[in-house]
Amino acid sequence: MSHFVSLLSAKITSPVLALPAASGSDDGFHAPGLTDFFPPAIFGEGTFFEFNRVMMIRVIATIVLCALFILGTRRLKLIPSRGQSVLELAVSFVRSNIAVEVLGEKNGRKWAPLITLIFFAVLAMNITGLVPGLNLAGSSVVGFPFVMAIIALVAFIVAGVQAQGGWGYLKTTLFPPGVPWPIYIVLTPVEFLSAFILRPATLTIRLLANMMSGHLLLALCFAATQFLLFQAAWSMKPLGVGTFAISFAFVLFELFVASLQAYIFALLTAVYISLSVEAH
Repeated sequence: MSHFVSLLSAKITSPVLALPAASGSDDGFHAPGLTDFFPPAIFGEGTFFEFNRVMMIRVIATIVLCALFILGTRRLKLIPSRGQSVLELAVSFVRSNIAVEVLGEKNGRKWAPLITLIFFAVLAMNITGLVPGLNLAGSSVVGFPFVMAIIALVAFIVAGVQAQGGWGYLKTTLFPPGVPWPIYIVLTPVEFLSAFILRPATLTIRLLANMMSGHLLLALCFAATQFLLFQAAWSMKPLGVGTFAISFAFVLFELFVASLQAYIFALLTAVYISLSVEAH
């Protein structure tokens, strides 16, 4: 039991979490911090081609995701295999319950490939925070959430321009009908900020904050377990058993959050596309 707990703690806190010791001592409880999300470079430090552990995790997640889809669709059969069935069920869920549900049959099928890509990309990056040896969500550092938010921004602008034309889209977005013209002096800047700044910003911050806080919480629980079981006084060791149980509960909760955030990101992208293609 003690070996198992020690192994789990080590995987959670190293090497992603380089927990500094208290000054003058290598013992004691070392809490995780924001610096844990910025590991040292593997190569190319200080250059444009700098490659660190976070980037490596993202590359691994991308390769695994692509491999799963290639293997699942390489030999499609009328009577699907187990792997094909699981993949078809997942893709069908995104297409039917997000794309078609929000956008309708025609637009839903048109934009389903992009929404499906967003869902599985976010899910893959979120799940890496629970994979032993990786232990850090690729979406817990701002680069990936920001890129996905920009993709969503471009998607709903393109959808609006295709549906209404460039001027028609700007008109319905920035100049809502039925408003006295003096109100546009205040309303138009607000609509611009809401549509083109706040939407991608909130997509980025929501995903980033949830995955960052989840990782910090897991790291804190496992670090506390290691400290209480192996370094604290005997009277404190029963608390370590409690934090050990809580840690596993948070692992399951983090799995739920990782899936939920992928769903929310894809759903909001579909909602924003829907708002763009419909003339208000």
